[in-house]
Amino acid sequence: MKLTDASFTDTYKLKGLRKKLVKILEDKYPFDSKILEVIGSLPRHYFFESAFGEQAYQDKAFPIGKGQTISQPYTVAYQTQLLEVKTGDKIMEIGTGSGYQAAVLVMLGAKVFSIERVPELHKTAKTIFAFLELSPRLYVGDGTLGLPKYAPFDKIIVTAAAPIIPETLVAQLKVGGYLVIPVGDKETQQMIRIIKTSETTTKKEVFDTFRFVPLIGEEGW
Repeated sequence: MKLTDASFTDTYKLKGLRKKLVKILEDKYPFDSKILEVIGSLPRHYFFESAFGEQAYQDKAFPIGKGQTISQPYTVAYQTQLLEVKTGDKIMEIGTGSGYQAAVLVMLGAKVFSIERVPELHKTAKTIFAFLELSPRLYVGDGTLGLPKYAPFDKIIVTAAAPIIPETLVAQLKVGGYLVIPVGDKETQQMIRIIKTSETTTKKEVFDTFRFVPLIGEEGW
């Protein structure tokens, strides 16, 4: 994705489109008001090439290059809601992609550690975060292996479709922590929330159906 000065220009029209997007999300699901507030204030078009700026405020996923996408705003809000983010939460994100989901989490007060396997996407996300003056910790690597050096985490979010729940990630959760991950085949997945109830036990909750790009890695596809 090529960024220009125009990529970081916000206008009254784009702000108006953000408000319309928030209204669309409100009508679809009872999202927490703090999540909607962040989505309403965070310029999603910063994460797009400038030529596609207005398309940023459609409730749709969009290609960002290298076979990856920026998730649909509804999906971002949905996964964020399942995380039940609290100020100061230490959250690991698997799949930085454009950086939009990580930005939402940081703006909700989380300390974010995000892993991306594609170096070019990692580099672009760093540029966007620098402009936004947000400071998640960004890494390049196999997200399915997590970041054991910085574990345990309060929450973990996976933004790509996993064939199984990676046990390596579950091991990096604190007791009482949440893992939110889409699990299924390469066509459709169920959103799963794993709650770590003790060092050896977990509780599994199954939610709605979604469609993500595949999670590539040692414990993915």
